[in-house]
Amino acid sequence: MDAIEVEGLKRRYAGRATAGRRTGATGQGFEAVRDVSFSVREGEIFALLGTNGAGKTSTVEVLEGLARPSAGTVRVLGFDPYGERGFVRPRTGVMLQEGGFPSELTVAETATMWAGVTSEARPPQEALEIVGLGGRAGVRVKQLSGGERRRLDLALALTGRPEVLFLDEPTTGMDPEGRRDTAELVRNLRAEGTTVLLTTHYLEEAEQLADRLAIMQAGRIVASGTPEQVVAERPSRITFRLPRDVLPERLPLNVPAAVDGRTVAVRTHELQWALTELLVWARESGIVLEGLQARSASLEEAFLEIAEAGNRPESGPDRPGPGTGPGTGTGTGAGVGKGTGTTTGAGTGAGARTGVRA
Repeated sequence: MDAIEVEGLKRRYAGRATAGRRTGATGQGFEAVRDVSFSVREGEIFALLGTNGAGKTSTVEVLEGLARPSAGTVRVLGFDPYGERGFVRPRTGVMLQEGGFPSELTVAETATMWAGVTSEARPPQEALEIVGLGGRAGVRVKQLSGGERRRLDLALALTGRPEVLFLDEPTTGMDPEGRRDTAELVRNLRAEGTTVLLTTHYLEEAEQLADRLAIMQAGRIVASGTPEQVVAERPSRITFRLPRDVLPERLPLNVPAAVDGRTVAVRTHELQWALTELLVWARESGIVLEGLQARSASLEEAFLEIAEAGNRPESGPDRPGPGTGPGTGTGTGAGVGKGTGTTTGAGTGAGARTGVRA
């Protein structure tokens, strides 16, 4: 069963259109999200990726019930998160990009305040222990490091034992240990059946955590699937240095090679075949290939390739993006605004929230 369903989502901002066709500007205003469709299964970690201005925040705000869609349908746990927020907020937790908490309160006071407006709340100390802040309960918020504030944001998002958890750049500002601990926590939440929608600029984090992901470019989804599926569409890379007395023209490869001095870089979808051909040729020719490296494409390379394609002049809202996966929607535009704070449900009402999104 799907915990999140998005079909044909569009989000338009009123105002004079000045950005042009590529960015989704129309006579009716600025269209930040255009015809986006995807789903997130129960108990799944789903990563929504994209460059700044790709439309991620504009999309996630609709899922969180903070904004009404201009068109399309959105369901979270079977309900409209905006029109039926009283049924959705108590069952979801939201960690926005930055916390907006009173700086003079202690960590324990902040957690206690939050638990007071959250239905079926965990004990405040339990929430703090989960994220590794149990020993910092008496410290004032203003004295926390950036990474510790992110941990506090996460503790508050988990206070209501959410069925669906929205994490917006959860590990920004954390040190490597904090990022590792947060990743382990997210995996544990998945094992308990929690559905997680994650946005992050740490692509290795998405590659390691996400069961599936979607990459947004100019307001549309241009690639989707498992991390392995998205990466598999991109070529592998072989690099090496030729001896000074060997000309690149002697290479046996039937695929294009980029040559920079003695350094050769080959991109191929047939890594094993190309590498075997190269090694056999080198052995028969008595040539040593210095610094030989062969590796599959990474999610970062796939992401950068998509971003670069979207920046080319011929790219636009009516042209298909690279690597569009089956069953995904399309659209253009650029997300605007930056999230701050943490949102959670309280009872069956509209929920409680700290921080604002501009």
